[in-house]
Order: sequence, then structure tokens, then C-alpha cells
Amino acid sequence: MVEFDFESAMDDDAHINPLDMELLSQEAGGYISANKNIFNNLKPLSDNARTILKESVKGTPMIKIGNGYPRLMIVAGIHGNELAPQVASLKLIDVLLKLKLRGTVYIIPFACPYASMMSNRYFKGTDLNRTAHIQNSISNVILSKARELGVSAIGDFHSTAPNTNPGKEGVFCSKSPTVESVSIASYISRSAGSNMIVYPAAGVPFKGAVEDEANLGGIPSVTCEVLSATSFANERICNRALVQMKSFLHYFGIFDEYMV
Repeated sequence: MVEFDFESAMDDDAHINPLDMELLSQEAGGYISANKNIFNNLKPLSDNARTILKESVKGTPMIKIGNGYPRLMIVAGIHGNELAPQVASLKLIDVLLKLKLRGTVYIIPFACPYASMMSNRYFKGTDLNRTAHIQNSISNVILSKARELGVSAIGDFHSTAPNTNPGKEGVFCSKSPTVESVSIASYISRSAGSNMIVYPAAGVPFKGAVEDEANLGGIPSVTCEVLSATSFANERICNRALVQMKSFLHYFGIFDEYMV
């Protein structure tokens, strides 16, 4: 299992990136701070987090950190009631803004702020992880942006509740048509200690999932899930999501500051 020594890097202000943010969709803005479980896990609230929460009222925020290739995208909050990855993504932003990166990281901490505010799996009765192939859905807007940016890979981060499917911490991937999906998942499985869940082909059985539609379109992608009760997060679970995110980035050699 890989652990990362980011604390020492946070003390070095030699390479501070600006908070570069844009809104991808204005369809589903929401007051994230109204979700007390998310908000309480963010305390003490950083200035970066405060700014992102404020902008999330207007729609889906995307933060760009670094420049050049590879270009990686991290997505959280496709399901608004899966809280830990959303908290972890804001903590990751705080870290990456103070690192010199070899490449670019795009982070979408709240894919659907309204659903996150309400701690709801669905948005307008729709599962956004089944609509990435449907034009102008929020997940489709995210995927279209990834294509426009020439993103090298996507990590979509979720949580799974006990006694559901899969009901265990894991990383999903597919062998076809984008075989690097398996390589990325294998690395995360080894370094983060997450179970590896492999499907023969993207789109089966999860048609419309961000990971599947990205792989079908030639962008290597994985879905990472931590184990958590629905609409719940605590420090330990958020840290597990953060470890998965860091493992995804480290596969591509985005940063040097780590400790095995």
C-alpha cells in the first residue's frame, strides 16, 4: 500500500498554483454548506474551499491545476449522497495548489451541487451515472469537456454502502476497448489497497456511466468507490477516498512528493 507524504509538501510555498475555476453547467447549482455532513468534514474551511462552495451555488465547478500533459480529470459527486469523495476532492485541491505538477489536473468536486446539497443520489429523478451518453445531461457535459480538453484519463470517485453492490471498497475498470483502464485500476488496487473489479467490456452492464462512456470513447477511465453508509462521511472514510485519488494521479507521475 502506498502512503503519501504531502504534509511536508504543503509547507513549501515555492510553487503555488492559482485557483483557476470555471463553471461547466449552470443547471444544478446548490448550497453545499447546507449539507452539514459535507460541511463539518471540511472544517477548518480553507479559503480555496470557501471560494469553491460559493461558486457551486451557480453550477458545476471545475478547477484546473498545473499545465501540460498528461491531462487528468477527477470527478466526484455524480451521486450527490456519496459524500466522502466530494470532501476528499476539496482537500486534494488544497494540496495540489501547493505542488509543482508534471501535467494538468482538472477536478470537479461537485458534479451536481444541488444533489449534494440535498444529499440525493438523483437529480430531477435521474441517475447521472446512467446518462453520460445523453446529450446535455450534466454527466455528458462533463464528458464532453474532457474530450474538448484532450484529457488523458478520468477517475470517477464514489462511495458504496454496506450490503449493496459492490458493498466493498473497490476500483472498477474494463478490458475493452480501452485496456489501460485495467492498468490504472491495477495500480490503484495495489497502492491504495482497494479491491479490483474488472469487466470484460465497457458499457456492460453500466451503460451511461461516466467511466464506461469515457472508455468507449477512448479515454482510459476507472471508477473508485470507498465503503460508507449512504449520506455519511467521516475523517477515516474521506481519507480513504483521498488515498484513491492520489494513487490515480501517481500512476501518471504527476508529482514527486510521495513516500512508499
